[in-house]
Amino acid sequence: MRKPVVLITGASGEIGHGLIERLAEAGRSIVTLDIAPLEPALAKKVQREVTGSILDRAALDRLLPEFEVDLIFHLAALLSTRSEFSPVMAHEVNVQGTLLLLEFAQREAESHGRPVMFLYPSSIAAYGLPTLEDKRRAGRVREDEWTLPTTMYGCNKLYCEQLGRYYAQHYKRLSAENVSGRVDFRSVRFPGLISAVTVPSGGTSDYAPEMVHAAARGEPYACFVRPDTRIPFMAMPDGVEAVLALARAPREKLTRTAYNLGAFAPTATAVRDEVLRAYPGASITFQVDEKRQGIVDSWPEDVDDSAARRDWGFAPAYDFERAFRDYLIPMIGERYKS
Repeated sequence: MRKPVVLITGASGEIGHGLIERLAEAGRSIVTLDIAPLEPALAKKVQREVTGSILDRAALDRLLPEFEVDLIFHLAALLSTRSEFSPVMAHEVNVQGTLLLLEFAQREAESHGRPVMFLYPSSIAAYGLPTLEDKRRAGRVREDEWTLPTTMYGCNKLYCEQLGRYYAQHYKRLSAENVSGRVDFRSVRFPGLISAVTVPSGGTSDYAPEMVHAAARGEPYACFVRPDTRIPFMAMPDGVEAVLALARAPREKLTRTAYNLGAFAPTATAVRDEVLRAYPGASITFQVDEKRQGIVDSWPEDVDDSAARRDWGFAPAYDFERAFRDYLIPMIGERYKS
């Protein structure tokens, strides 16, 4: 008998950490795949840790005889900033890696006779509004509006959403046997995710947490977007909970394969004011990076996440004030205490 397990790719990232903690607490057996090894304390909570690339088909094939994978969280990705510098590599990791894993899920489902659930984190980068005027006019954007991404990462994410929908609803539609529906594909389009645990690494939406980190270190910060810039954000704990909530949702309740998520959508000025409330002496100025500003301007000011709230009860715990006052500022401040 093969052992039923949850497979998490890209498990060494913060969403992966949160999922491992929660799933281990629930008694689930976990297998991870990542190019980076897990921290020792986290590695103790998984049944098998595979160190390798998502592009390593042999690594996936080795899992088939031993484990019965019924739930996949596919977090492995080349992120937005690096994808712009290496678009071919981004396509290989983000698209080809996802395709290999979808095929793996299809084979798993066929082998044990029931669907494999496939959770995929997409991104607000899947959107692309052509002008700032269009962005301001659009307001809260629905899932099927303005899907004209202007970055490689956004193109990858949008295409993989479509690949997942194909596997879930139309796979090999000309074959004699109906083999679609074996992969239960579910995706969330994350807004800017803000974490108090990890240090910002130059991402396009990182100006918000960068303000907090700089203020807590007592260093000046020049924000790379205009003061009036507005995009949706979400606190990391809500991101982890959202993925788990979508995984728990009955399949028959879902009306989409990809769902918007949002929690709050402050301007860069509002973020600055909130940081200054906690650190009145902080120096936070604005020095616009036109290239990064152009990317942020192509993303919606906010998203319509009513489908997620209606279909599977999405309800973020952190609004703007609570995210900064109860989560980000206290935890980041603790990091820099001498």
